[in-house]
Amino acid sequence: MFDRILNMFTTVSNESHGSLFVVFAIGLVFGVIIQYSRVDKFEKIAGFAMLRDTVVPKMLFLAIGLAAVGLYFMVEAGYASYHPKPIILGGLIIGGTIFGVSMAILGKCPGTGPVSIAEGRIDVLVGAIGGIFGGLVFTVYFDFFKKIMGESLGKTTLITYFQGHENLVVLIFGIVLIAVSIVIPLRQEFDEVDLKQLEEI
Repeated sequence: MFDRILNMFTTVSNESHGSLFVVFAIGLVFGVIIQYSRVDKFEKIAGFAMLRDTVVPKMLFLAIGLAAVGLYFMVEAGYASYHPKPIILGGLIIGGTIFGVSMAILGKCPGTGPVSIAEGRIDVLVGAIGGIFGGLVFTVYFDFFKKIMGESLGKTTLITYFQGHENLVVLIFGIVLIAVSIVIPLRQEFDEVDLKQLEEI
């Protein structure tokens, strides 16, 4: 058990994500964007789940579109690398369900959670501890969970189906997502700051 846990940390440390400064700088920019858009607030996530607030989906489509194009051409130029994970349908269905239920309860995702913790949200800290414990259980008993998840369908990506037209496909994919983020109408529910101001009035 302990060997598997140590191997988990070794695997992460060998991923070569770049220098500490680059990782810190990217995290800083990410945190600023999260804070500016307020998507770390429960009200934003809840509003998105009820289709009453569109800030989150607009950000998601824009970020995925830009990242898809940027990352692909950075990889092609040799400035970055990525490691697609195998498609395991059982694992995706089970994991997606657990993730969705947990996000609905907590009102946070793994990206916005750390920002909320930095703001002093104790409830999110408790959720993060639970997530770390869940990851530990999954790592230790991976052989058991692997049987439940089913067979791997391989490491398939979108460009696999468009050999010879990869650049064009990635550009179209990214542009379509960016266009969707622009087309989605901006709707915002009151966040907790607005509610406090209303209560004072």
